[in-house]
Amino acid sequence: MAFSRRWLPLPRAGLTRDSVVETAAIMADEVGLNSLTLAALAERLGVKQPSLYKHLDSLADLHRSVSMLAKRELGEAIARAAVGRSGPDAIFAMSHAYRNWAILHPGRYGVSQKPAAPGDVEDEASMMTAIQTIADVLTAYHLDGDDSVDAIRAFRSLLHGFISLETSGGFALQADIDRSFDRLIQGFTVALNQWAEPFDHAESRN
Repeated sequence: MAFSRRWLPLPRAGLTRDSVVETAAIMADEVGLNSLTLAALAERLGVKQPSLYKHLDSLADLHRSVSMLAKRELGEAIARAAVGRSGPDAIFAMSHAYRNWAILHPGRYGVSQKPAAPGDVEDEASMMTAIQTIADVLTAYHLDGDDSVDAIRAFRSLLHGFISLETSGGFALQADIDRSFDRLIQGFTVALNQWAEPFDHAESRN
């Protein structure tokens, strides 16, 4: 797949690790991170491939860096949406910000869901950018402990599931997708009002 030429190569003197990773993230949105090569990245940046090794250890290092950037950006997007809001208003704002960011940045979104390698504290911290915002918003529903963890997992799962189906063309029925999304989030906010009620985990398996 040919890469877009909408972005001019960066001058060699201005090349930094951050600029390399940011350019790679843009290219990941165009072709997917797994299809991105160091040779193509070097061409976009206007440098020879060996020059990249002044800023990166390897292709794996690049993938990890783009993944962490994506996790931080997604977290920042939903955090901005939640500012000054609480309860259902905050849930709706976060949900729309999450979905919009994912659709605008398909390559980044995919790697934003990649778990950190065991012991990778820096990557784990980048993932917590979004999770902490969700946890903070859910405090309005007086959730703590496992109840909070369950709600965070449910929220992430319903968003990821909807977005994955939407972006892969999985919604073939002729109905307004935005309306379906809003109904999904509304249903989750209703469920949150009963989330902290006693729940028999063993009984639910019978």
